[in-house]
Amino acid sequence: MTQRRVLITGAGSGLGKALAERHARRGDTVACVDRDRARADATCAALAGTGHLAFAADVGDDDSMQALADDVRAVWGGLDVLYNNAGIASGGAMVDTTMAEWRQILEIDLLGVVRGCRLFLPAMLAAGKGHIVNTASFAGLAGAPGIMTYGVAKAGVVALSEQLRAEVEARGVRVSVVCPSFFRTNLMDEALGNERVKALALRMMDTSPDTLDSVADAVLADVDAGRFLILPTKREPMRWRLKRWFPQAYFRMLLARTARAMKS
Repeated sequence: MTQRRVLITGAGSGLGKALAERHARRGDTVACVDRDRARADATCAALAGTGHLAFAADVGDDDSMQALADDVRAVWGGLDVLYNNAGIASGGAMVDTTMAEWRQILEIDLLGVVRGCRLFLPAMLAAGKGHIVNTASFAGLAGAPGIMTYGVAKAGVVALSEQLRAEVEARGVRVSVVCPSFFRTNLMDEALGNERVKALALRMMDTSPDTLDSVADAVLADVDAGRFLILPTKREPMRWRLKRWFPQAYFRMLLARTARAMKS
C-alpha cells in the first residue's frame, strides 16, 4: 500500500492513538495532534517508522486550528487522510444543561469537525483525492436519554458528513463517519454534566463486548474499504437496522433498557 500522510486529532490517547499506531505500522506517516502537546509527543515518539509529526492544537479554537493547518501545509503540503477525531463527552438531560455546556460541546465536538474539514479539504479537492473520517457516535444516529448535548453534537457530525460526502464524492474525496457505542477509553475523564449519568456510562464501558483494539481494527478496515457509515462496535449494526426498520419497537426497547440501567 502506498505511504499516506495521515493527520489525527485527539491522537494523544484512546481511539486516536490506536489509529495512529495502526497507520504507522503499515508505513504511513502520521501527524499526531492533541490539545496536550506532551501527549501528542508521546504518541508520536512511540510510533513505528520515521517522519511522524506531533502538534498541539485545540479543535475548539479557530486560531489554533489555523496555525495547525499552516504548519502541516509547510511540511507536507497536504493530507491523504484526515481523522477529525478529537472530542469531549457530556451527560445530562435537557433541564440539567447550561448554555455554557452547549457552547463548549458544540465548539469542540461539532465545530471542531467543521474546522478540520474547512482547513484541509481544499488541498484534497485540488489534488483530486483524499479521505476525511469524522468521529461521531451511535448517539448521533439513535437518540437516547441523558446525553443531550453530546448526542445533538454528534448528530450534527453525522449530518455534516452526509452533506460533505454528497459535495465531494464526485471530485475524488471520500468521507466516512464513525459511530461507535460504548467501549473502554478515557473519554469520560473530562466529561461535562451529570455525575450519575457519567457513572452509568462508565459501567456500560466496562460491560461492553468491544475493546479499543477491536474498535480501531474495525475502523481502519472500513476506512480502507471506503465505507461511509462505520459502526465499529459489535451490537450497533443490528440496533441501527432495528431503529431504521422498526423505530417504535426500537424506542420501546431503548426506554426499557434505560430504565433497567438506571436502577442498577
